[in-house]
Amino acid sequence: MKLLAIETSNRPLSVAVLDETRVLATTTTNVGRNHSSTLLPIIEKSISQAGLTADDLDRVVVAAGPGSYTGLRIGVTTAKTLAFTLHKELVGLSSLAVLAGNVVTEGQLVAPLFDARRDNIFTGLYRIKQGQPVSEKPDQHVSVVEWCQQLTSIHEPIMFIGSDVSQYAAVLQTELGDQFVRAQPQLDLPQASVLGLMGRTATPVAKIHDFVPNYLRLTQAERDWLAKHPKEDHAPYVEKI
Repeated sequence: MKLLAIETSNRPLSVAVLDETRVLATTTTNVGRNHSSTLLPIIEKSISQAGLTADDLDRVVVAAGPGSYTGLRIGVTTAKTLAFTLHKELVGLSSLAVLAGNVVTEGQLVAPLFDARRDNIFTGLYRIKQGQPVSEKPDQHVSVVEWCQQLTSIHEPIMFIGSDVSQYAAVLQTELGDQFVRAQPQLDLPQASVLGLMGRTATPVAKIHDFVPNYLRLTQAERDWLAKHPKEDHAPYVEKI
């Protein structure tokens, strides 16, 4: 199986092309450029470096959130468009699980973390089993203090991973003490190669058109709309293809 993996959930951008478990080409950047202008050229370059064409792909795998609204919309919309127009399978996986997948220590508890502003975070709890992150607590949008309260009953070290951990390290250390373990900095960036390996055996989405990012919170525009229309149905939004 040949697949394209796309990760644009936050500031980093990562793209990889794989053939089964073999990584043919991969690019990861963390320079804050506009994903909307850099993603497609990186995809085209990666496919070319792998010695393939887009038609050779069997599957497109995308990190589906949580994370940045804009980053997720760009990544998911690009993945949907490619999968739909090329008639390929589409797989979406948790962006937090992808980051946790950088850890390979068997049995290790891992808490991937993205900043969600105002002392809130996107996070979840995973345990590494046979090289794969397995969810122990679901992905959530939560205050950092409340997250620590959820973890205090777990009497074992928890490895926190992600570029945003540093801004919450003092609180985490104070609240969790010896439970708090900081991952090595080289593990902090999500890797599309990890996403691809995880997505290789995952179940594809049933209907590409219906697939949307997992934001875990409403945008400000959606909150304003709901305040004005409290009795009307609401559905998550992503660009149509």
